[in-house]
Amino acid sequence: MGRRFLIQLPVAADDLTTAVRVARVIARSLSFHNLVACDEATVATVDQPVVRHPAFCPGQLPNGRRCLLRPDHDGECTRRLPR
Repeated sequence: MGRRFLIQLPVAADDLTTAVRVARVIARSLSFHNLVACDEATVATVDQPVVRHPAFCPGQLPNGRRCLLRPDHDGECTRRLPR
């Protein structure tokens, strides 16, 4: 495999809660494509781009995949979003 490239798509939001929510929506809407690592989606402020806030829980499931719930969710980790 050759070099890999990371696509940065700036999306502005007025607060962290909205930014994380939008990041989760964008990530899930692109989850059909195997090049998109949805569970790695993060949000940062313009003035502190190295301080990243995760959009998804960092928990790992027994099969090695990551949890797709919010970082502060209650209950067990899962790949299924609650309805």
